[in-house]
Parts: sequence; C-alpha cells; structure tokens
Amino acid sequence: MVNMNVLSFLFPPPPSIYVTAMSFISLGSLANAGFSELRGKHLQYSKFLNWNLAKEKTQKNKIIISSKIGMAVLYTPAFLFGVASFFIFPDEGFRFLLLRLSLTVHFLKRVLEVLLLHKFGGSGVALDAAIPIALSYFLSTVTMIYAQHLSGEYPEPSVDLKYVGVGLFLVGIVGNLYHHYILATLRGKGEKEYKIPKGGLFNLVVCPHYLFEVLGFVGVSCIAQTLYTLAFTAGTSMYLLGRSVSTKKWYLSKFEDFPKDAKVILPFIF
Repeated sequence: MVNMNVLSFLFPPPPSIYVTAMSFISLGSLANAGFSELRGKHLQYSKFLNWNLAKEKTQKNKIIISSKIGMAVLYTPAFLFGVASFFIFPDEGFRFLLLRLSLTVHFLKRVLEVLLLHKFGGSGVALDAAIPIALSYFLSTVTMIYAQHLSGEYPEPSVDLKYVGVGLFLVGIVGNLYHHYILATLRGKGEKEYKIPKGGLFNLVVCPHYLFEVLGFVGVSCIAQTLYTLAFTAGTSMYLLGRSVSTKKWYLSKFEDFPKDAKVILPFIF
C-alpha cells in the first residue's frame, strides 16, 4: 500500500546504478554539508570565507579568487548543460521540456545575478570550495535531466503535479530574485561593508532568499516527479537550513543590534 501511494506521486526509479547511487550521494552529501554549517564549518565563499579563515588561520594556504569570477564558475557549467540538453534530448514530451526549462532558467538567473546584480565585498571564493560546488551543481543538473529521460519509458504518475510545480517554481524564482535585489541595494556605490538587510520578508526571517530557493526546488521536484530530484531537493533544503542558521550566527557576531529572536527561514516558526 505504501509503495502504491508513493508511485501515485513519483515515476518508478529507473534501473540505473548511476541514478540510484547519485540519489544517495546527493542527499547524503548535501545533508552533511548542512550539518557542517551547524557545526561551524562553512563552505568558503561570501562572508563566511573570512569568518572561516579568521578562525582557522589558514589564509596563506588558500587560493582565493574574486567573488564575481568564483560565483560565476559555480553556476555556469550547470547552465551550459541545461542549454545543451535541448540538443541532446530534442523532443521527449512536455514534462521533460518544463524540467529542462526550469533548470536552465534557474542557473541562467544565477549567472546574470552574479554579472549584473550582486555587489560583492572583498572576501572572495576559495578555489578548493568553488570546484566541488560547481561540480555538485553540474552533476545534479545532469542527473535530474538524465533521470527524467529514463523515466520517459514509464507511465505518468496518477497524480500529476507538473503544473503545481511550475507555479511553485515561478514563485520561488521571483521571490529569490526580489530578495537578492534587496541585498544588492544595501550598499551604496563603492561600499563593501555588510549591513543588516531590511524589507520584504527580511523583516520576518534572516534568509528569505533561501526560503524561496527551497520553494523553487520543490517546484522542480513537482515538475519532475522523480526520486532523484526529490532526494536532491531534500538535501538542498537541509543544506540551506544549516546555512541559514549559520547566517544568523554570523549576523549576531557582526552586529550588536541584530535581533537575537529573529526567525531563521520560516516566518513565525523557525
């Protein structure tokens, strides 16, 4: 009965060792990254780079690249594969088209934000963090698209969530963009110091941009309705939850007037 209930929402897992292995790897590695954030070991980019280096005193051993170049490196390979997938798998149905569009738009938005919107401080990105993060984004995009391709030989799930997924994805991507815009406009011309963000849902939670990013990936999971995409979304949610808790700790360490009772990611709840 449980299996039948699950299969009403998901395609059956394809007989692929690669996809099965990546489902466990993505969920496990992202969840572990989230727990590492909670333990104070942060992925070394943005404001957390200097925070880590100050605590570990390992700056002289790190290769640091500029934030703009480093963040573009994170997202570009996944975006390029999203574009390439339209040529690799030219016509495999409307759901497959929606999945490829959502992933390609997601990473195109990320690249354009890096190039045109974000204003970076002087922290930079550690090269030994940029490479595995870029590889993770790339492999997850490849696997989501490949898993969808393999699922094409199975009947559609009896509960169709793809249109719900499109709605959630659009809300997520617009909400994330809006809150990134708020963050980008905090600094005036030539300013590099961090400030406490205000406006939008920043008045309710520390990381509304992460909340909307999770919502966007929930939308992608509803579009795909595959086990791998669900595993990746669950892992991403755990990582961003850990990152949100760390962000609150960072603000508390940086600003004496930052509210200690501020919610982390869910308004009024957590």
